[in-house]
Amino acid sequence: MVRTRAQTKKMLHASISRFNDDLFTEILLRLPAASILRFKSVSKHWRLLLSQKHFTQRYDQISKSPTGLIATDIYVPFDVENPSTPPFRCLDSYFDCPGVKIVQSCNGLLLCSIWTKGHNGACKYYVFNPTTKQLALIPPVPRDRSAICFMGLAFHQTDCVRYKAICVLSVGPDVDSYQIQVYSSDTKEWKISIESFSASLPIIRHVVYWNGAVYWASFYDNRNYWYFKIDDQQLHTLPLPLGLIPSKVVTKYLGESRGHLHLIAYKKFQGGMLRLKVYEMLSDHSGWFVKYQLQLNAISKYGPRYALQVMDVVRGEEEEEDTFLVLKTLDKIVTYNVRDRSFKHIYTTLTRYCRSSFYRYTETLSSF
Repeated sequence: MVRTRAQTKKMLHASISRFNDDLFTEILLRLPAASILRFKSVSKHWRLLLSQKHFTQRYDQISKSPTGLIATDIYVPFDVENPSTPPFRCLDSYFDCPGVKIVQSCNGLLLCSIWTKGHNGACKYYVFNPTTKQLALIPPVPRDRSAICFMGLAFHQTDCVRYKAICVLSVGPDVDSYQIQVYSSDTKEWKISIESFSASLPIIRHVVYWNGAVYWASFYDNRNYWYFKIDDQQLHTLPLPLGLIPSKVVTKYLGESRGHLHLIAYKKFQGGMLRLKVYEMLSDHSGWFVKYQLQLNAISKYGPRYALQVMDVVRGEEEEEDTFLVLKTLDKIVTYNVRDRSFKHIYTTLTRYCRSSFYRYTETLSSF
């Protein structure tokens, strides 16, 4: 078949266009999400190209470091010399009523709650992408919502591309009897996963998604760390690190970074906050090993030791070289570099006892 000059020219133009799009895509994959969103307004072709799932999934699958911490109306960038743009000024402006609280941050998405006032007041839960400003209401759990012990979010760009909400509810007359229900953004429905199980769950403080499961630990009762495997719909307990006695342990942090689950815990009444051990969970859940041993005596220059809190453990691309902890004293937030043991002051709160809860912010273009 002999092609005409017009056909040849058309095929050549298409090939050049595909080449330009491929080159353009490779460049954009390395830019901040804020730039991607601005480029969508350049032309219809760019908007179509940047909105395709193929592009957004590739963008999100590239390992990205969190840029800072967010609260309902505060953004704290980790890099104070080159601060990133705040994702929003006030979270309340994106919801139908004020009083928004962040419950959990999960790979770029936020699980938020709002307590509605009135005779039939109840707690509503939302999933919010602060990068794209997309918002979705999670339908009410088909039970008495006052029985909710905690709500957790599961989302990951590769192993859980559609978010799921995991709800633990108290059931029946037995105060230690609970049920687990799972909501899927695919089906838009709640389903009972575990009809009933017994546990002591007074107040849940740490909730994190890692490796296909949602993990949590209690605020006062540290006898057990629990995790719920989403695909298998099974509930398990995690072992404590060796040397820690269940009735005499203080849990300060449970979180995930770059595919690793971390725990910071120590024995009660031993002043463990200045000599921290950061534990890492083995991939088969069989136990913990000590990943980092840290000396934090110099933190006293930023505030009293008794007020020290661990807000985040952020693993770097180059392992220890870029790994740091985010710490809070009464009115200051500082980072601690694991490699060179240096502190950096990144934020001062307006009041000595700041009541805002801060959560990790990571850019994502994922839609739901």
